[in-house]
Amino acid sequence: MSSDQRPNIVFILADDLGWADLSVYGQADYQTPHLDALAAQGVRFTQAYANSAVCSATRFALITGRYQYRLRGGLEEPLVRQAHVHGLPPGHPTLPSLLRDAGYDTALIGKWHLGSLPHFGPLKSGYGHFFGNYGGAIDYFTHKPGVGEAVPRDLYEGEVPVERVGYYTQLLADEAVDWIQGKNGRRDTGKPFLLSLHFTAPHWPWVGPEDEEISRSLKDLFHYDGGNLATYARMVRSLDQAVGQVLEALREQGLERNTIVVFTSDNGGERFSKTWPFTGQKTELLEGGIRVPTLLRWPQRIAPQVSSQVAASMDWLPTLLAAAGVAPDADHAPDGDNLLPVLEGRAPPYARTLFWRYKAQEQRAVRAGAFKYLKINDNEFLFDVEDDARERANLRHRHPEVFESLKRQWEAWNAQFLPITEEVFTHGVTPDIQADRYAPQKPRREL
Repeated sequence: MSSDQRPNIVFILADDLGWADLSVYGQADYQTPHLDALAAQGVRFTQAYANSAVCSATRFALITGRYQYRLRGGLEEPLVRQAHVHGLPPGHPTLPSLLRDAGYDTALIGKWHLGSLPHFGPLKSGYGHFFGNYGGAIDYFTHKPGVGEAVPRDLYEGEVPVERVGYYTQLLADEAVDWIQGKNGRRDTGKPFLLSLHFTAPHWPWVGPEDEEISRSLKDLFHYDGGNLATYARMVRSLDQAVGQVLEALREQGLERNTIVVFTSDNGGERFSKTWPFTGQKTELLEGGIRVPTLLRWPQRIAPQVSSQVAASMDWLPTLLAAAGVAPDADHAPDGDNLLPVLEGRAPPYARTLFWRYKAQEQRAVRAGAFKYLKINDNEFLFDVEDDARERANLRHRHPEVFESLKRQWEAWNAQFLPITEEVFTHGVTPDIQADRYAPQKPRREL
């Protein structure tokens, strides 16, 4: 494939966006017209999953194309306290490094969350340009990972701290447009490119574009005493507008037809998100914590469609490399699948077996065909998630052979990876944080 035929790639990652937070996925309280249009022009996935129920773990899988549990940093849920010790090793092959070595110009604009300086960072793992935050979350206006004058900003260009004024979602959109347009020589316009645009929206704190006064009054970025549905709607609408701005820049530059645009989320939604018809949320292996809205557009090669193909975050590396005519690294074979034959109509959708684990609440999950094995603490379930999207009808006694088979498959899969040890950090939603996350008494009878 010649360089002028290779596609550009814009990979847009939202942060904590829930299954039905876009109007094209069922949100009726507000509209997301730009993302709805993207869905109409391309592929809307109905069975796409995040590799984890929390952010940094999914990002390890996304950038390597492999289960995050192969790397110590991928065990963290999320990577916070040990970010200076357990980040993405600079020598590990990644989607940007493989494309860079094949002649692509590469940039990350937005959230990194795969380890902190001086040992880790986007410029050490394949990106030629970086503007954004190294950690997991920053305030949308102060651009700090905490509250107070003594807290330094987590906003960088390359590895140099910078200061900007404005709402972070909009700042990232403006930076992305400038990079696409090649302003100030930022992009080599003679090369195909990978632009990873990783927003922090709609992650907490709960502040919209007009809420700078609220930002100034915050006592804690977790913001457990704030937020509401109206504020959350403003945050998602601003994300939609930012995506629309980037899509318009591609059109104006004449890049629309041969640019692959992917939009997805790093995990399920949090406290104000809409996840209907699913239950569960971020930090949980119920469908609401791991099934995510996912869109893809490539006008030159992929027809508009609704796809029932089961997909996961780790599939994007082999899929996008195949689209670019680039082979994965032979010593780091992807765990994900190349979905391009299905998306191009050269092969039918096929059944997948995917695995998850999450330290909080000792969670385990397997999705195999329509069936899903789920374990939360000492409680075990078998669901048909195609027929029972809300995961209510426990089929473990109706289909004991399937239940036992998936349990054994999970154990065999789990044995391949680094163990979850006492020092691994995990975050879960507990009853003191949310009133609907309570610890019930033990059941009175065996179901």
